Amino acid sequence: MFAIVDYDTGNTRNLKKALDYLGIENILTSDPEKITAAQAVILPGVGAFEAAMEALRQRNLVSVVQKVAKDKTPILGICLGMQLLFDDSEEYGLHQGLGLIPGHIKAIPKQAGLKVPQMGWNQNQLRQKDSFFESIDQQFTYFVHSYYAECEERFLVASVDYGIEIPSIVQNDNIIGMQFHPEKSGRVGLELLKNFQKMVKTNDFTCN
Repeated sequence: MFAIVDYDTGNTRNLKKALDYLGIENILTSDPEKITAAQAVILPGVGAFEAAMEALRQRNLVSVVQKVAKDKTPILGICLGMQLLFDDSEEYGLHQGLGLIPGHIKAIPKQAGLKVPQMGWNQNQLRQKDSFFESIDQQFTYFVHSYYAECEERFLVASVDYGIEIPSIVQNDNIIGMQFHPEKSGRVGLELLKNFQKMVKTNDFTCN
């Protein structure tokens, strides 16, 4: 059973529909016991970083997600959910994140000809071979975000070019983040969710 963390800040309806379509058993829950007992945990997110962290704190879920990570349960953060996995964010001040992937969330710099937020499809470049997510190479996925992750190259699985290099998939052992929305990225996104399921089933976080 996959647990989708319910904290009122994510587009959970489409994500749940995608998992249902793929035949991946899942539950939308804020119950700590169900989250810690899950085979894998998905942390969605839409909106502002600090508001999302506050929503997790109010539900006493920060320590729950951190415990799940420590117990080596696979976690997938999506969009803002991916950003929450990092140490901190500069969005509207400096705010502490979950600290599961070393790095910081920065504002996408405004550049001529590029709108912020990045909204739409962008082409991914694979940065790490032998990944469960290597099928993303040269494929387009759907993004909506104004901030991006700044992290060491060893955590970078794939990236896109938006004036600067923006991590699109990151991984720190059992902790995975996708900056784009796989549930809105058509066949490619569905395949990536299936690949995450494969990782969970094999309990292998290194290569496929």
